[in-house]
Amino acid sequence: MAINAEFIKKIVPECFFLHAPCTKVGEWSVGAWSIDSRTVRKGEMFVALRGSTVDGHDFIAQALERGAAGCMIAKSQQAVLSKIDQKLLEEKAVLVVEDPKAALIALATAWRKEFTIPVIGITGSIGKTSTKESICSILQLNKKNYLASEGTQNTVLGVSLTLLTLLPEHSAAIIELGISRRGEMAHLVEIVQPTIGVITAVGHSHMEGLGSINDIAAEKREIFKYFKEDSIGIINGDQPLLASVAYKHPVIKFGSKTTNQVQARKIHVGADAISFNLKLYGAKYTVTLPTNHKGAVFHLLAAVATAYLLGVPTETIIKGIEKPINVPGRFERRPLKNGKGILINDAYNASPESMKAALTAFAQINTQAHKIAVLGDMLELGVNSAFWHRQIGRFLRKVPAVREVILVGNQVQATLKTVPLSVKVDVVPTWKEAVDKLKSRIDQESCILVKGSRGIALNNLVDELT
Repeated sequence: MAINAEFIKKIVPECFFLHAPCTKVGEWSVGAWSIDSRTVRKGEMFVALRGSTVDGHDFIAQALERGAAGCMIAKSQQAVLSKIDQKLLEEKAVLVVEDPKAALIALATAWRKEFTIPVIGITGSIGKTSTKESICSILQLNKKNYLASEGTQNTVLGVSLTLLTLLPEHSAAIIELGISRRGEMAHLVEIVQPTIGVITAVGHSHMEGLGSINDIAAEKREIFKYFKEDSIGIINGDQPLLASVAYKHPVIKFGSKTTNQVQARKIHVGADAISFNLKLYGAKYTVTLPTNHKGAVFHLLAAVATAYLLGVPTETIIKGIEKPINVPGRFERRPLKNGKGILINDAYNASPESMKAALTAFAQINTQAHKIAVLGDMLELGVNSAFWHRQIGRFLRKVPAVREVILVGNQVQATLKTVPLSVKVDVVPTWKEAVDKLKSRIDQESCILVKGSRGIALNNLVDELT
């Protein structure tokens, strides 16, 4: 079983092959694909896609120079090959198709159907990547050979690239599914065909493209669209938008309520750790997590439920969730360059729920260091954006340990209106000005929280200071 010329021709009949390697059926196959000439690895097939600002066909030479095994190009762009140094094309496979993007997705969809292993699809407004990494941690301890999405490869193209690396030796696949527009989930699950679907939580994110919180919940539930009789859903049982729905398939619920099969009870949040009683179908275990971010508890419950379904021994599950997991951009602790304190990088994304959770955890950190919160715009909240930004200002009353705030962006102007008078606050338009503000204040021991939507680029501030 391999993605070779015969398989490709079967799935994409209009495809034709240039150069010798493709014609050696049985000897030539593709193990991985890439759509980025800057990061393509040796042996991968580069797919030239046309984007809104750049065209991958302009970067074929760069991909080949980096060691790509060949490229898949559009028939209409075949002339670009004559402009490339022909030595770069020697022993390289060139696949010519009508539409490279459509061909890539079709190949991924067909390749997924070659496997009967458990495929776990993970979605949710908060905690997708953290849940995925927790499942991976458990499976590593259980010595399971699995495939997982790299980083945040959760779009249609991302899941396609991931699925095309599936191998017969994999015992499971863990695929993250991210959406920002209506109809995207149905397209994603048509490709992935998950056998286990996880919804971590429903929150106020991507409202501009998804609509109300009810619309968001409905779109997330589309992860179950292609479920069969033996497919199982895992949902946040504390949220009525998920728990009160009648499903046509079995559902496992997790959360803090006693109605859930997987529960966290007696949660105690300390300065640097959380302890709780884990109830797993009636059995009780004491768990201690190396974080004070309460949101981590619920991401881990989703991972526990998933690992339990996969048959992982309970002792291994407990060890896996108690193991520290560092996910870049998710409440990630990093030392400051000046050696005078730490920065907590939570700048991957932001919603009202995740912003409040981050501020709560930040406030509870036991330190004598000077605390500063750098909060950026929460994007894609639609017509109610001003309301949600004002709510963050009001929420600062509940975290009195946070006495100094730097607001970054335009929409945070609404936050400024509701910040308590006891909090020192500055508003700047971009991350660069925020860096200037911070550099003048971190000559003493400091503890800095950085949180905002990706579009505000606060990750640049993190890189500048750590």
